[in-house]
Amino acid sequence: MNDTQLVMYDEDFRKILAVVQRLVQDANAKGIFVVDRNGQLIAEAGEMRGIDTTSLASLTAGCIAATGGLAKIVGEEEFPVHFHQGQQDNLHMTLVAGRIILVVVFDDRSSLGLVRLRVKKAGAELAKIFEEIRKKTEQEQAGGAGTPFSEITDEDIDNLFSV
Repeated sequence: MNDTQLVMYDEDFRKILAVVQRLVQDANAKGIFVVDRNGQLIAEAGEMRGIDTTSLASLTAGCIAATGGLAKIVGEEEFPVHFHQGQQDNLHMTLVAGRIILVVVFDDRSSLGLVRLRVKKAGAELAKIFEEIRKKTEQEQAGGAGTPFSEITDEDIDNLFSV
């Protein structure tokens, strides 16, 4: 189930973005990032413009993968919630629906309790959205549509990039 390659349309992205923008306000967060387990940034919101989101996304996915390995060593299936406390900023990372990582960056304007409370609600909303995306993707693939790129041939690619 989690290996299904998702196809996200603009309406799906807008739903996700609405959830994370609301979470910024509700949790009084500096920034919210939605990352997939492969380290791809899906959505972001908040005041943290200008940071290296590519590195943030890939390091977040690496952190989740590493602690997943630790969890198995100690007999757990997964550690779905991670908290990192810094001198100025804190990170709260939550695994949503087994495939998406919700990252909240917050400072002393908020609290861990508030973030955890708001993330629980937002995580449930995101899980529902990603489940809908997964179902649509599977229906399209079962209907013979495949991926949006399934009709592109090697010849089409050569023609596109030929000089």
